[in-house]
Amino acid sequence: MKSQPIFDYPLFALGFRAFFALAGLAALILIVFWNAIFNGTLTSEHYFSNNYWHAHEMLLGYAVAVIAGFLLTAVKNWTGKQTLTGDPLANLCLLWLYGRILPFYTGLLPDALIALVDFSFLPVLAYQVSKPIIEAKQYRNLFFIGLLLLLALSNGMIHLEMLGLRPNSAATGIQLAVATIIILILIIAGRVFPFFTERGIPGTLIIRNPLLDNVSVASAVIVFALQLFGISGTLLALAAVAAVIVNIARLSGWYVQRVIYVPLLWVLYAGYGWVILGFLLTVLSAYSLVSPSLALHAFTLGGIGVLTLGMMARVSLGHTGRAMKASNAIAVAFVLINVAALFRVLLPIAMPGWYETLIYISTLSWLAAFSLFVFVYGPILTSARIDGQEG
Repeated sequence: MKSQPIFDYPLFALGFRAFFALAGLAALILIVFWNAIFNGTLTSEHYFSNNYWHAHEMLLGYAVAVIAGFLLTAVKNWTGKQTLTGDPLANLCLLWLYGRILPFYTGLLPDALIALVDFSFLPVLAYQVSKPIIEAKQYRNLFFIGLLLLLALSNGMIHLEMLGLRPNSAATGIQLAVATIIILILIIAGRVFPFFTERGIPGTLIIRNPLLDNVSVASAVIVFALQLFGISGTLLALAAVAAVIVNIARLSGWYVQRVIYVPLLWVLYAGYGWVILGFLLTVLSAYSLVSPSLALHAFTLGGIGVLTLGMMARVSLGHTGRAMKASNAIAVAFVLINVAALFRVLLPIAMPGWYETLIYISTLSWLAAFSLFVFVYGPILTSARIDGQEG
């Protein structure tokens, strides 16, 4: 008789369930810890230095969990081939979780072991995502594997500095991680924004523009490449201006006025807007008119934070057989995550003397947004589809 899998219940029925749940909890726990460290109320020995821990965990912890959940789900749809479920999916989740926990055991565990465990997640994820793509001979989707391996490279660069093997590589690794995630977002946006808009607003037809899609992604690649090579000034500013223009044109081609009445849509458009603002602030930072940190947080808190929350909300409804309608609580969460970005990115420009207060309000808004997500979507992610189908 075949034994019953240990993790044979809805949370591990498909990749988005477990990883979106982990991402939601991580968004709360990691920011609570970071706020305590930022305020000086928490001090402890840690594998990472404080600033690098915050950046690493939000990019290669939280954001990567969302990416894992999305790709493990989307690849099944694209290829018609089964991705990880049950025990193998649970084991992959545990590997991700160990990466979050073990850095707190530095001194008790070898640093090399801590680095190896955390580093191994992305290559393992890339391998698991590549199998159905190759089996279905959808080789055009293998560039997602390349992006996952770029994220693994960025993670490796951070660990090399933490291990004392390559000085000054962690900052470059963080830059590469931000660049890779934003480029991944821009690519996925081209696939899902027109589709989601047509589905969310009956009677709408979005005309795709493949050339503009490619140019918008290429413009972002150029901006991030210049930053990675330490090039600023006029050349960076011109590249960032080009990125602003082409991405506004791209987003405008998808936008219809009724988007503002559909929370599951406007949150995605708002997230893309923060990415565009990131490029605009990059123009200003190239001439030292604003801090590069503001551009960075427009990309991360604004672009990545808003878009990932919106994508998790939308994907979770669609793949659990529910109606594509955000609850009032989640609509409030969408507002709050944008408020968090507003207080972290824009208001410090106008009110620099209130910086610490603005950061505190931003933190509370972020925590409130993800508390609502966990409260509303926890039961959805951990219960079976309401239409009786698998997944």
